Amino acid sequence: MELIHTCYRITNPDRSVAFYEALGFEERARLPIRDEAVNIFMGLPGDGDRLELTYNFGVDSYELGTGYGHVAVTVDDLEATLERLAGQGIEPEKPPYAVREGGSLLCFVRDPDGYRVEIIERV
Repeated sequence: MELIHTCYRITNPDRSVAFYEALGFEERARLPIRDEAVNIFMGLPGDGDRLELTYNFGVDSYELGTGYGHVAVTVDDLEATLERLAGQGIEPEKPPYAVREGGSLLCFVRDPDGYRVEIIERV
Protein backbone atom coordinates (compact mmCIF):
# COMPACT_ATOMS: atom_id res chain seq x y z
CA MET A 1 0.00 0.00 0.00
CA GLU A 2 1.21 3.52 -0.77
CA LEU A 3 -0.25 6.95 -0.03
CA ILE A 4 -0.41 8.61 -3.44
CA HIS A 5 -2.01 12.00 -2.83
CA THR A 6 -4.04 14.28 -0.62
CA CYS A 7 -7.04 16.13 -2.06
CA TYR A 8 -8.93 19.18 -1.00
CA ARG A 9 -11.39 21.52 -2.59
CA ILE A 10 -10.49 25.05 -3.63
CA THR A 11 -12.46 28.11 -4.70
CA ASN A 12 -10.02 29.83 -7.08
CA PRO A 13 -7.62 27.70 -9.15
CA ASP A 14 -5.25 30.51 -10.16
CA ARG A 15 -4.92 31.81 -6.61
CA SER A 16 -4.39 28.32 -5.16
CA VAL A 17 -1.87 27.26 -7.81
CA ALA A 18 0.10 30.49 -7.21
CA PHE A 19 0.16 29.80 -3.46
CA TYR A 20 1.45 26.25 -3.83
CA GLU A 21 3.95 27.29 -6.49
CA ALA A 22 5.27 29.83 -3.96
CA LEU A 23 5.87 26.89 -1.62
CA GLY A 24 7.83 25.09 -4.35
CA PHE A 25 5.15 22.86 -5.86
CA GLU A 26 4.81 22.45 -9.61
CA GLU A 27 1.53 22.15 -11.47
CA ARG A 28 1.64 18.76 -13.18
CA ALA A 29 -1.78 18.29 -14.76
CA ARG A 30 -5.34 19.58 -15.00
CA LEU A 31 -7.94 16.90 -15.53
CA PRO A 32 -11.53 17.91 -16.23
CA ILE A 33 -14.32 15.97 -14.57
CA ARG A 34 -17.09 16.22 -17.14
CA ASP A 35 -18.56 19.75 -16.92
CA GLU A 36 -18.60 19.65 -13.10
CA ALA A 37 -15.06 20.25 -11.93
CA VAL A 38 -11.34 20.18 -12.63
CA ASN A 39 -8.61 18.40 -10.67
CA ILE A 40 -5.26 20.15 -10.53
CA PHE A 41 -2.36 17.89 -9.59
CA MET A 42 0.66 19.48 -7.91
CA GLY A 43 3.97 17.96 -6.87
CA LEU A 44 7.34 18.91 -5.46
CA PRO A 45 10.43 18.53 -7.69
CA GLY A 46 11.65 14.93 -7.65
CA ASP A 47 8.42 13.62 -6.13
CA GLY A 48 5.03 12.44 -7.37
CA ASP A 49 1.82 14.37 -7.83
CA ARG A 50 1.04 14.37 -4.11
CA LEU A 51 -1.50 17.21 -3.93
CA GLU A 52 -4.82 17.17 -5.76
CA LEU A 53 -6.74 20.45 -5.75
CA THR A 54 -10.35 20.07 -6.85
CA TYR A 55 -12.23 23.07 -8.18
CA ASN A 56 -15.98 22.45 -8.41
CA PHE A 57 -17.51 24.96 -10.82
CA GLY A 58 -19.87 27.40 -9.14
CA VAL A 59 -18.82 26.66 -5.53
CA ASP A 60 -17.70 29.78 -3.66
CA SER A 61 -16.75 28.37 -0.26
CA TYR A 62 -16.34 25.24 1.85
CA GLU A 63 -16.51 24.48 5.54
CA LEU A 64 -13.08 23.27 6.62
CA GLY A 65 -14.49 21.39 9.59
CA THR A 66 -12.71 20.54 12.81
CA GLY A 67 -11.13 17.29 11.67
CA TYR A 68 -8.69 18.68 9.11
CA GLY A 69 -5.19 19.32 10.46
CA HIS A 70 -2.58 20.31 7.90
CA VAL A 71 -0.23 19.30 5.12
CA ALA A 72 3.50 19.47 5.99
CA VAL A 73 6.53 20.25 3.83
CA THR A 74 10.21 20.50 4.72
CA VAL A 75 12.69 23.20 3.71
CA ASP A 76 16.46 23.61 4.13
CA ASP A 77 16.28 27.19 5.44
CA LEU A 78 13.05 28.30 7.12
CA GLU A 79 14.13 31.94 7.53
CA ALA A 80 14.99 32.30 3.84
CA THR A 81 11.78 30.52 2.84
CA LEU A 82 9.65 32.86 4.97
CA GLU A 83 11.45 35.89 3.57
CA ARG A 84 10.73 34.70 0.02
CA LEU A 85 7.09 33.95 0.86
CA ALA A 86 6.64 37.36 2.51
CA GLY A 87 7.60 38.92 -0.82
CA GLN A 88 4.54 37.16 -2.25
CA GLY A 89 2.23 38.23 0.56
CA ILE A 90 2.33 34.92 2.46
CA GLU A 91 2.93 35.35 6.20
CA PRO A 92 3.16 32.72 8.96
CA GLU A 93 0.39 32.48 11.55
CA LYS A 94 3.01 33.19 14.23
CA PRO A 95 6.83 33.29 14.32
CA PRO A 96 8.73 30.02 13.87
CA TYR A 97 9.13 27.84 16.95
CA ALA A 98 10.34 24.40 18.00
CA VAL A 99 7.98 21.87 19.55
CA ARG A 100 10.74 20.52 21.78
CA GLU A 101 14.20 21.68 22.78
CA GLY A 102 16.66 20.97 20.00
CA GLY A 103 13.84 20.16 17.57
CA SER A 104 13.30 21.60 14.13
CA LEU A 105 11.94 25.09 13.72
CA LEU A 106 8.49 25.17 12.15
CA CYS A 107 5.59 27.46 11.43
CA PHE A 108 2.23 27.39 9.69
CA VAL A 109 0.87 29.36 6.75
CA ARG A 110 -2.64 29.27 5.31
CA ASP A 111 -3.51 28.80 1.68
CA PRO A 112 -6.11 31.03 -0.04
CA ASP A 113 -8.94 28.77 1.16
CA GLY A 114 -7.74 28.64 4.76
CA TYR A 115 -6.04 25.23 4.71
CA ARG A 116 -3.02 25.10 7.01
CA VAL A 117 0.40 24.13 5.68
CA GLU A 118 3.20 23.36 8.14
CA ILE A 119 6.69 24.34 7.02
CA ILE A 120 9.43 22.46 8.89
CA GLU A 121 13.14 23.25 8.69
CA ARG A 122 15.25 20.15 8.05
CA VAL A 123 17.78 19.50 10.79
